[in-house]
Amino acid sequence: MLKLRAVKANFSDGRDVQCGMGNFLADVRHSFRVLAKSPGFTIVAVLALALGIGANTAIFSVIDRVLLRPLPFPDSERMMSVSRHYPDGNQTTVSIPKFMAWQRSQAFQSMAAYDFGAVAVNLGAAARPEPVNAVHVSAGFFDVFGVAPLLGRTFTRQEDLPNAGKFAVLTFGTWKNRLGGDANIAGKAILLNSEPYTVLGVLPERYQPDPPTDLYLPEQFDPNSSNQGNIYYVAARLRPGASVASAQAELNVIQDGFRASHPDVMDKSETVAVTPLREAVSGDIRPALLVLAGAVSFVLLMACANVANLLLARAADRRRELAIRTAVGASRGRIVTQLLTESLMLALAGGVAGLLVGAVGVRLLLAFSPGNIPRINDPSHAAAAIDMLDGRVLLFLVGVSLLTGVIFGLFPALQISRLDVSSALKESSSRSGTGLKHNRVRGLLVVSEIALALILLVGAALMIRTFAGLRSVKPGFDTSNVLTMRTPLSGARYATTAQVANMVRQASERIENLPGVAFAACAVALPAQIGIDFPFSIDGRAPKMNGQWEGDEQWRYVSAHYFEALRIPLLRGRVFDRRDTEKSPHVVVINEAFAKKYFPDGDPLGHRIMIAKGLGADFEQSASEIVGVVGSVTEQGLSRGMVAAMYVPQPQVKDSVTRLANSLLPLSWVIRSSGDPLFIAPAVRHEFESIDAQLAPSKTLTMERVLSDSTARENFNMMLLSVFAAVALLLAAIGIYGLMSYAVQQRTQEIGIRMALGAGRGQMMRLIMGQGMRLAAVGIVIGLAAAYGLTRFLAGLLFNVKATDPLTFAVVAAILSAVALGAAFIPAHRATRIDPVLALRQE
Repeated sequence: MLKLRAVKANFSDGRDVQCGMGNFLADVRHSFRVLAKSPGFTIVAVLALALGIGANTAIFSVIDRVLLRPLPFPDSERMMSVSRHYPDGNQTTVSIPKFMAWQRSQAFQSMAAYDFGAVAVNLGAAARPEPVNAVHVSAGFFDVFGVAPLLGRTFTRQEDLPNAGKFAVLTFGTWKNRLGGDANIAGKAILLNSEPYTVLGVLPERYQPDPPTDLYLPEQFDPNSSNQGNIYYVAARLRPGASVASAQAELNVIQDGFRASHPDVMDKSETVAVTPLREAVSGDIRPALLVLAGAVSFVLLMACANVANLLLARAADRRRELAIRTAVGASRGRIVTQLLTESLMLALAGGVAGLLVGAVGVRLLLAFSPGNIPRINDPSHAAAAIDMLDGRVLLFLVGVSLLTGVIFGLFPALQISRLDVSSALKESSSRSGTGLKHNRVRGLLVVSEIALALILLVGAALMIRTFAGLRSVKPGFDTSNVLTMRTPLSGARYATTAQVANMVRQASERIENLPGVAFAACAVALPAQIGIDFPFSIDGRAPKMNGQWEGDEQWRYVSAHYFEALRIPLLRGRVFDRRDTEKSPHVVVINEAFAKKYFPDGDPLGHRIMIAKGLGADFEQSASEIVGVVGSVTEQGLSRGMVAAMYVPQPQVKDSVTRLANSLLPLSWVIRSSGDPLFIAPAVRHEFESIDAQLAPSKTLTMERVLSDSTARENFNMMLLSVFAAVALLLAAIGIYGLMSYAVQQRTQEIGIRMALGAGRGQMMRLIMGQGMRLAAVGIVIGLAAAYGLTRFLAGLLFNVKATDPLTFAVVAAILSAVALGAAFIPAHRATRIDPVLALRQE
C-alpha cells in the first residue's frame, strides 16, 4: 500500500512538473503572438529598455574592469599599497628611509619600492638608437607581483645595493621583438644610453607590467640613506594568513618609532596606510564611476516606468480578453504569470538589443574618454581591452534584463489582473478603460520619472558649471603658439648638472636660431602636469613647520627664457638669463602667490631662502637670493588655482637632484613660435638629434593641448552626465505626453459634454494642462528634495560651485517645468479641437 502511494505521489509530481513546463511554454508562445500583434508597442518598449539596459551594461563593463576584477597577478588579494596618510587622504609616494623602516614588518612576505612611472632610455648603439621605457625597482618587486622569470633570474639584494653594477631584467615583448628572442641572453650585455647593462633574465609573456615598461633596472638604494624626498611607490605582499588590520597595526608601531627618531621630517598628522593595491590603482576615478553608475540606473528606472505606463495604457484594450480568460477558469495567479511572461520576453529582447547598445556605448565611451581610466587606457597602469562577451558582463546583462522585466511588469500585472469580470464583459471595446485607479498609478509613474530626471539634470548642470568654471580660470601664461616636447636624459651622459646645462644651452641657441622661433627653454615639469614640492626656510625667520621650515611649496628648475616663452609677466626684479650659472651667486624667482603668502607686508627681493634643508644631502641646496617676482601660474592644474611656487635656474641645481630628476622624468621643453607651433616641430626634432641622437623628442604637443588634457576628466564626466540627463529629460517628456494623450482619449465624451454645456477652449486647455502640470510640480518638488541629498556625492568632482547651489536647482526646475508644459500642451490643444457632436455620438 505504501509503495502504491509512493508511486502515485511520484507520478503526480512528474505530472505537475510536466504541466508546469507546458504552461510555461504555452505562455511563451502566447506572449510571442501578443507582442507580434502590436509591433508598434513592442518596438517602442524594446528600444526604451535597450537604451537603459545597454547604458548600464556599458558602465558596468568599465566598473568591473576598474574596480571589481582582481589584478592580473597571482593571489592579488594579498597585494597591498603602503603609503603616507594624512587627515585629508593618502599620499602615494614615500621616501627611502620610510621604505627601509617599513621593510622590518613581519606581516608582509615581501615589500618593494619602485618608480611612479617609466622613463625613456635608448637601447642599442645605432645612429638612431631605439627608445624603450625602463622602471627602477627594488629587489623584492618581482616577488610582490608574483612573477618568476621565463629565462635567467631577477635581481638579488646584493645587486640592489649602490655601485653593485648595472643590471636589467627584460619583459617578454622587449626580448622577443627587439632583441631577437635570444634564448641565451641571460648574462649577456645590452647597451642602454650607450652604457653596458648585464641582462639577468626575461619575464614570461603572460606578465603585464604595472606600471607599463619594457625593462626593469635596480633602484640600488643606500640602506643608510638620509634622502627624505617622497618620490617612490611602495607595494607589498601579505604573508599567508596575515590580514590588512594586522599589517596596519604593525606598521603603525614602526611609524611611531620612525617619528620619534625623525621628528624633523614627520609630524603628528602623518601616519601610514595599508590599502589593497586594486583600490590604490583605481585611484580617484572611483567616485566618478559610481556617480555614473547611479546616473545610468536612474535612466533604466525611467525606461521601466515608461514601459510600465505603456502596459497600463494597453490594458484598456485587453480587459475583455482577460475577462474572458478569467470567466473560463483562469485564476488570477495564472493571469499574472502570463502578463509577467510577456514582460520578461520584452525585457530579454531589450537585453539582446541592449548588448548591441552597450558595445557601441563602450566604444564611444573609450573614444571620448581622457585616456586615463586605470586598467583600461591609462598609460601609467597595465591595461586590458573590454570584452562585451565576457561571462561576467553577460551575466550582469541577463540579470539586469530579468530584474527589469520584473520591475516594470509585476506592478502593472497585479493592477490589470484586478478586474471586475462582469462589468468588463458588458463593456464595448470603444468604451473600455483602465479606470481611475490605473490612471493614478500611471500618474505616480510619471511623477517618479520627473523626479529622477530632475536629479540627473541637476547633476549635469553642476558638471557644466564646473566645466565653465575651469574654462574661465586664467592659467597665468599664454598658451598660444607654444610647442612642448620631452627629451630623455637618463644615463651617464647627462649625470651632472653641468652636462645637462651644456646641452640645454646648445639646444636653446640652435632652436632659437630657427626661422619663426622666438624663445626656447626647458623645465623639470610643465604647468598643469606633475607637481614637485620642497620645504624651505627663510633666512632670519623662526621656522613654523616642525620647527625647521617656513613652508612647503611647488618647486621648478627652469632655463633662461622660460618666462619669456610662456609670457609669464615679470612683476618685480628680474628673471633668469644665461649669466645665471653654477659659478654665479645662487638665485631664486618666486611667484606672486608666494610673495603674498610669505611676504604680505614687505618686499621679498633680497631675502634669502634655503630650499629642502633637512631632507638630506641629496636635496639640500645653497641659500638662494630672491631676485624676482613673476605672475602666478596654475602649476598644479586649473582646478587648484594659483599656487605658490619657487623657480631656480637649471645650472644651479645639485648634481644629485639632476640625476634623480633624470631617472624619474624626461626633461620638458617650451618653444614659442610666431605661427602654428606644430609646423616647426620637425626642425626642432632635427636640432635635438644633431646634438645627440639619444635626445629624440617625444610627447610633441601644443601648450593649448597640454592645458586641455589637464581638465579632460572633468570634461568627460560632464559629457556623460549631460547625455544621460538629456535622455532622462526626453523620457520624462514622453511620459507626460503619453499620460495626457491617453487621458484625453479616455475623457473624450466628458470633454464633449463640457463643451456642449458652454465650456470654452481656454477652460479645456487649462483643465488638461493643469492635470499634467500638477504631476510635474509634485515630481519637481520630490526631485529637488532628493537632489539636495544626492548631489553631495558630486562634491569631490565639482569646481567653483557648491553641490547644493540654489541657482542651479532653480534653473533646472524651470527647464523641466518648461518641458513638462510643452509635453502637456500638445494633448491639451488636441482636446480643444474635439467636436462635441462627434464626441457625444461615441458609445
